[in-house]
Amino acid sequence: MIGALELGLIYGVMALGVYLTFRVLNFPDLTVDGSFTTGAAVAAALITNGHNPVLATLAGGGAGLVAGAITGLLHTKGRIDGLLAGILTMIALWSVNLRIMGTAKEGASVAANLPLLRADTVFTPLKDAHVLGTWPSIGILFVAVMVFKLIVDWFLSTNLGLAIQATGDNGPMIRSFGVSTDGTTILTLALSNGLVALCGAFVAQYQGFADISMGIGLILVGLASVILGQAVLGQRFIWIASFAVVFGAVLYRLIIFFAMRVGLDPNDMKLVTAVLVVLALLLPRWGFLKRVPSLRGRGGRVPPREPAPEREDVAADAGTAELSGAAESSTNEGR
Repeated sequence: MIGALELGLIYGVMALGVYLTFRVLNFPDLTVDGSFTTGAAVAAALITNGHNPVLATLAGGGAGLVAGAITGLLHTKGRIDGLLAGILTMIALWSVNLRIMGTAKEGASVAANLPLLRADTVFTPLKDAHVLGTWPSIGILFVAVMVFKLIVDWFLSTNLGLAIQATGDNGPMIRSFGVSTDGTTILTLALSNGLVALCGAFVAQYQGFADISMGIGLILVGLASVILGQAVLGQRFIWIASFAVVFGAVLYRLIIFFAMRVGLDPNDMKLVTAVLVVLALLLPRWGFLKRVPSLRGRGGRVPPREPAPEREDVAADAGTAELSGAAESSTNEGR
């Protein structure tokens, strides 16, 4: 169970990236499946070649920035549908990732797997201190993920972050104020895939290998994390929404863990994920969460309603109107 919590916290970084495109920008980005593996491949290749694991991890995140920017350029400048642009980048990254991992193997131009079991990684200090796989390790990972969450919260509260939110809510409106929606779209896609690739670099080092297929279906995992977390905690404010997606990533890993414990086949995990997403989408409409709007409100606070006029005031107004009518009728009779 501790391993599931650790992996869930690491995948929380990926969930933050999916949140930026799926919720904030309202963009269906499928680049995630490829950029996750790109981050893992770059980090694993550099570590295998003897580079510093911290720099290798940052390089993996930088490769994700480039991948997301390419999708943004295809969509904004090439006028390609967003869904198709993500698919094209994802397909291209499959070959690119094979080439990247091939640079770490002598006599091979491509490689589908890179082991890291004997290499120093960012988790090596925790392993040497016999902390990894214990509750203190969960605390360390939680603090690290909260740092990423706070950075995302801060960024979305800046003028540029508000412009990105406005781009997702109403592009034509914010464009009329002189904001380049093409620029905000490219930037958001780059940042999103940068976080996803950074998560891929962490996961490769945590699991001890990078594999070409490790990103397949990851967008569904990201959506499950975002939808599950926000179905429980809501998205009333940015800091709640960002924490909810991290909570959703942990919750998703725990559900998968218990599903494996009860004897489900590992090959059925994609089906389990799809069912989880469907339930997270439908239960708030049918279940008890529908009756708790404070947990699931959107945007800011709900403005208070105008108080209804009291019955005495209404009666007094009605009586005044009757007296005025009677006085006017008597005046007409006297004339």
